[in-house]
Amino acid sequence: MNVGFLHSVIRFEEKKLLEAFRAQQGVNIIMLDDRKLVFDLENVPPIDVAFERCVSHSRAVYSLQFLEMSGVPCINRAEVARVCGDKIETSIRLAERDIPQPQLRVAYTEESALEAIEEFGYPVVLKPAIGSWGRLLSKINDRSAAETVLEHKRLLGSYQHSIFYIQEYVEKQGRDIRTFVVGDECIAGIYRESTHWITNTARGAVAANCPITNEIAEISLAAADAVGGGILAIDLFESDRGMLVNEVNYTMEFRNSIAPTGVDIPARMVDFVVNHQT
Repeated sequence: MNVGFLHSVIRFEEKKLLEAFRAQQGVNIIMLDDRKLVFDLENVPPIDVAFERCVSHSRAVYSLQFLEMSGVPCINRAEVARVCGDKIETSIRLAERDIPQPQLRVAYTEESALEAIEEFGYPVVLKPAIGSWGRLLSKINDRSAAETVLEHKRLLGSYQHSIFYIQEYVEKQGRDIRTFVVGDECIAGIYRESTHWITNTARGAVAANCPITNEIAEISLAAADAVGGGILAIDLFESDRGMLVNEVNYTMEFRNSIAPTGVDIPARMVDFVVNHQT
C-alpha cells in the first residue's frame, strides 16, 4: 500500500505519524512536500491513499482537490478541509444539524458589524473567518475597542478580515475541551486550562485529561459528521446551556495530548488511514 504523506514542515506530529506508518507492515510512504509539488490535470500520483498534514490551508485544499480529481482517496477529504478551514462554513454546517454552538453574527461593513456587536452586548469576540492557533482573536469590551479593531481589520487585514465574524463571549471558567475524533469514535479529550481568555495550547494553555462522557462523545461525533467526518479535533465550551461546539479542526495537532490522555493518538490516526481507502 502506497500512502502519500502530504506535508509542509515536519513537526512533532508529523514525526510521530511517520513512525506509526513505518510500524505498519506493507505500507510504503511517499512524501509529498507541498513546497515542491507541481500538479497538472492529467497525471495521477502513484499512491493508494493520501494523508493530509499541510500547514497552509489553501495548499491543503487545492492539493486534495487535485488528488481527488485523479481518483485518489484522501484523508481528510477536500470538502472537509474547505469547510473546517472556514469558521463561517463550519458554523453553517453545525446550524444545519441543530448542533449547539455560541451565538454569532456575520457582517460585511464596519457599521453593520458595530450594530451587531452592540446588539450582543459587551464583551464579544471577533475572529478571522480563516485562521488557526488562536491568532488574531479579539475580545471586545466596549464600543471604543470595537471601533478601533473593526477599522484595523478593514484597513490592515486581507480580504477575509473585512468579513466580520462576531461571536458571543462564553465565560469558560479558565478552560475549554478539545476532543479527538477518528472515524466513528471519540478517542480522547483534554481540558485546556489557562488564566488567559484564549485557552489554546499554542498560546500557553496547559493540557489535562478530560474523561469522555456520553455527552462529550455525542456532540463531538455529531460535529465531526456535520463537516463530513474523518480525523478531526473538536473544540468545546462548557456553558450554562450545556456543551457548545466552538470550532472543528481538520489537521489536528496532538503533541500536548498524548501524555495526559494516555492514548496513542498518531497510531489511531494511522490505523484509520490504512484501513479506510474510500
